[in-house]
Amino acid sequence: MSILTLILALTLEQFRPISSRNPVYLAFVRFANRLERNLNAGEYRNGVLVWFIAVLPLALIGAGGYWLLLAQGSLILALAWNVLLLYFTMGFRQFSHAFTGISKALRADDLDGARASLADWTGQPASELTSDEVAKLTIEQGVIDSYRYVFGTIFWFVVLGWLVGPAGALVYRAACLLQQKWRDNEPFGAFATSILAVMDYVPVRCAAAGFAIMGDFEDAVYCWRVQAKQWADYDYGILLASAAGALGVRLGDAVHQDHTVRFRPEMGLGDTANADYLASAVGLVWRSVLLWLTLILLLSIAQWLA
Repeated sequence: MSILTLILALTLEQFRPISSRNPVYLAFVRFANRLERNLNAGEYRNGVLVWFIAVLPLALIGAGGYWLLLAQGSLILALAWNVLLLYFTMGFRQFSHAFTGISKALRADDLDGARASLADWTGQPASELTSDEVAKLTIEQGVIDSYRYVFGTIFWFVVLGWLVGPAGALVYRAACLLQQKWRDNEPFGAFATSILAVMDYVPVRCAAAGFAIMGDFEDAVYCWRVQAKQWADYDYGILLASAAGALGVRLGDAVHQDHTVRFRPEMGLGDTANADYLASAVGLVWRSVLLWLTLILLLSIAQWLA
């Protein structure tokens, strides 16, 4: 059922993409805000308590609905339940749509339009970026978002899908939202950060391996081994280094932001990023998704034969 659920959810998301500002996400964020206001006493244990209060109901809803429908003998409704909840936790079009808009603007020499689209997408200042810097930051954000909204979600859905249906994907999406919201709120947000790091350990490396297989394998592995550890966030460094090596493009390095030059480690080998590489980056992500789906299909067939 996992492979069919993934195909249907990805297809639905292509035809009717869901925004990161959709009512479901906003309702969960408001719920988390209310819990934080009422239960945050500035201690680590408060963050642990609030995290479980926010996430456990979602896990129970996802798993309970799945098992209730299976108990009633309705495989079709159980499949529909999985597809619906997976659809709300994925977001392939969230980054590919931004990619397309920025790529069109850069090709039309509309640098201001590309800067505005990038700033709206990432929430970072972009008014001083050059054309190549816009392309570079677009690829970087796209690689990270593709992991957060596609590969990480797929991994936890498949790993836990046989037992709790879509609950794994729900928990992962909730963990991402809570970490993003609380990461600067220490010590309250320390647990949200650490639990997401644990959940990311295996799927980050699986995604990076997929980039390497579907791109320039030798350069991707070299960049992963040599450059990833230089990035402030090691997991993101793995993703960016492997993707840059697979594409044959240089990411990271200096960018002009906030009236200064922000220096960052260099990721990748080869040419400087430009608008031409945006389509290549989307293609790399798509090929990696197809690779994952193929592997999941083979595992499903092997499980069925066993």
